[in-house]
Amino acid sequence: MSSLLNKLDHAIEQLGQVSAIAKARHQFHVLDICGRVLGQENGIEALCMRMPALQEAGIFQGTDWAEPEYLLANLVPDTLAYAEKNTVVLDCLSQLRMLAIVDGQLSTTRVSAADARQFLAKVLSLNLSWVMGFSDESSRTRLGSLAPAISELYRYLLAHLGYETILSELVDEVWRVLAQRPIQVNPIKTMINHISILVSQEQIQLGDAKLGIDRLVSALYGPTQGCYDDPGLPAYCERLSAMDANSLQQEAMGFARAMHDVGLVSDYHATFLRWLLENDQSDVLPTALGLSNTGLDCLVTYRQLVHTLIQEAVHPQTAQAIYGLAMMLERGVLFDAPVAPSLWRQINLTLHPDVANALSLAFGEHLPARVHLLAGVMSVLGQPLGVAQGNNPTCQSARAISMWAYNDPDYLLNSIVQVACNNNLRMHFEGQTLDSSTLLQGLSQSLPIDTDPVSVALVPHLDKLYIEMGRLCVGRQEDPHKWINPEFHGWYVGREFMIAVDVQTGMLKAFDQFIERFYSRYHPYYNGNIPVIHPQPVGIAVTNSQGVFVGWHAITLIRIALDQDSVMRVYFYNPNNDSGQNWGHDVVVSTQGKGEQYGEASLPFEQFLSRLYLYHDDTIAVGTPTELPDDAISRIKQLALDSWAKDRHIASASPAAAAPSH
Repeated sequence: MSSLLNKLDHAIEQLGQVSAIAKARHQFHVLDICGRVLGQENGIEALCMRMPALQEAGIFQGTDWAEPEYLLANLVPDTLAYAEKNTVVLDCLSQLRMLAIVDGQLSTTRVSAADARQFLAKVLSLNLSWVMGFSDESSRTRLGSLAPAISELYRYLLAHLGYETILSELVDEVWRVLAQRPIQVNPIKTMINHISILVSQEQIQLGDAKLGIDRLVSALYGPTQGCYDDPGLPAYCERLSAMDANSLQQEAMGFARAMHDVGLVSDYHATFLRWLLENDQSDVLPTALGLSNTGLDCLVTYRQLVHTLIQEAVHPQTAQAIYGLAMMLERGVLFDAPVAPSLWRQINLTLHPDVANALSLAFGEHLPARVHLLAGVMSVLGQPLGVAQGNNPTCQSARAISMWAYNDPDYLLNSIVQVACNNNLRMHFEGQTLDSSTLLQGLSQSLPIDTDPVSVALVPHLDKLYIEMGRLCVGRQEDPHKWINPEFHGWYVGREFMIAVDVQTGMLKAFDQFIERFYSRYHPYYNGNIPVIHPQPVGIAVTNSQGVFVGWHAITLIRIALDQDSVMRVYFYNPNNDSGQNWGHDVVVSTQGKGEQYGEASLPFEQFLSRLYLYHDDTIAVGTPTELPDDAISRIKQLALDSWAKDRHIASASPAAAAPSH
C-alpha cells in the first residue's frame, strides 16, 4: 500500500507540472493508480487526504467533472452502470471532492458545504444498491475488483454523513418526487425496498423519518388488512376467497387510499383486481380504483373495455398501470369518440419484432411486450404530465407524447399503432412526407430504456423526425422551431412565433416587445381574462442555482391562474425527470403546494417570463386588452439580464452563446 501511495503522490506531482495539452495523458495514469488505491484497505481515507492535491493538480481539468456546480446527481447511476473504469474512478473522486467540501477540507466559492451535502445525499438516494453491495453481474464483470470498492466508498459516504440525516433526506426526496406522480416509478420502488432493508439492518433511530418510511413501505407491501404482513400473492388469493362482501369493500378502500395518497401501486392491488373479475365481483372495481362520479360514469359506459384492459394489461409486474387506468377514467378520456375503439385496436396488436425486442430489453420477458405497451398506454393517457425523457437528450419527443396524451389522445394512439405494427412513424413537414424508418439517427444515441413503454417505442422515431425537420430548415435565417413546432406537435400550436434572441448571434432581439406581447396575450388580467385554450410549446433558458445560464430547454405551457395566495402563476410541464429546480435569484420552481395539479410545475408569472426565450401566439385577439403595469417590462427584463441574458445585450457574442439547440 505504501509503495502504491508513493507512486500516486509522484503521479499527482507530475500532473500538476505538465501543460494543459499533456494533462489528459497524465490524468489517465493518475486515475489508474487511484482505482487501485480505492480497492485497498484504508484506500478511501488515503484518497480523501489527497483530494486537495488532486484538485489542485487538475485531475478534473478538461473533463465533464471540471465544474462541480454543474454536476447532476441523476447522471451518476448511468456512469456507474455503463462507463469504463477510469471514468467510474473519476466519478468516485468527484464524490470524495464533494465530501471534502462538506468537511471543510476543500474550500471553493463555487459549491457551498450545504450544496455539496445535498448533492451527496441525492447521489446516495439514487445508488442505494451500491450502498447495499447489490452490484449486478454486468457491473462485476465490467469493473472487476473495483465493484466492491465502489460499494465500500458509498457506505463510507453514508456512514460519514450520518444515517439519520441521509435517510431523512432520502425519504423526503422520495415523497417530493412522488408528489409529481411520475409514470416510471421502478427506481423509486427499488429505493424504498433498499431503505426498508437498510433500516432493518442498522437498527437506528429514525425520528421524524419513521412515519414517512412506514407509509412508503406499507403502500407497496401491505396497504390493506388482508396483506399487511406481506404474505405473498398465492396466500393473499386464498385470503380473498375467505372474505365476505364487507371485507372485500374494506380491501378495495385500502388499496385505493394507498394508491391515491402515495402514488404507488402494490402488486397485491393488481392481484386483487384480477381476482375480482375472475370471481364475479366487478361491482367492487369502482371502490378499488378510487373513482369519483366522473370516473364511475366512464367505467359504467365502457365497462367491457375497462374489464378487458385489466385482464390483458394489469399484472403484478405492471401494477403501476392501475393508477394510470384510474386517472384515465377520471379524466374522461374514453368519452372522446375515437379513443375507445383505438384502445380495442391496441389490445389486439401484433407487434413488429424490433419493437417487441426493444420493449423486452427495457421491461423484461416475463410478460409479452404487447402487455407492457398496453399498460404504458393506460399510464400515459391517465398521467400525461408524468411522461419523462429519462437520461436522454429528447425533451422535444417527450413533450410531444405528453401534449398528445393531454390534448390529442387519438392522434397519440394512432402514432403508437404505426410504430408498434410497422416500426415506422409517418409525419408531414410542409407537405413533404417523412418516414422515420428511412431517416438517420436522432439526438439520442441509444434506446431510452429508462422511460415508460410508450416512450421506449415512440421516442426513437420522434427523435429522428424532429432532427429531419430541423435539417429541412437549414439555411433559413430564423429559429427552426418557428416551422417545426406546429408541424411536429399539432395544429393547435399558435402560428405567431416570438423569440427573444437573434439566432445568428445569440444576442437579445426586441426583448421589450417580446416581454410585452407575452404579458398582454397570456396574463388573464391584461388579455381580457382569456385562459390558455390548448397547451403550447415554449422554450426556456435554464439557469443553475446561481442564476448562470445552463442551456435551452423545451417545456409545455399548460395554464395560468391564481394560487391560494392570489399570486398569478404559470403552470407548465417539464419533461425533465424532476421539475422541482432552483434557477437562481429566488426563482425556485414549485411542484406542490402552490395550486399545482399532479405533474405540473409552476412559477410566479413574472419569474417565468424572465426565463422564457421562445413562445407561440395566435393571430386571434379576443377580449379587451388592458394596459400593462408601468414597471412590469423593466422588472422582468432586469431579472433576465441578471441571469441568462447577462452577456446577451452587448455588441458581440461568443460562439457558445449563439443559436438555441432546443
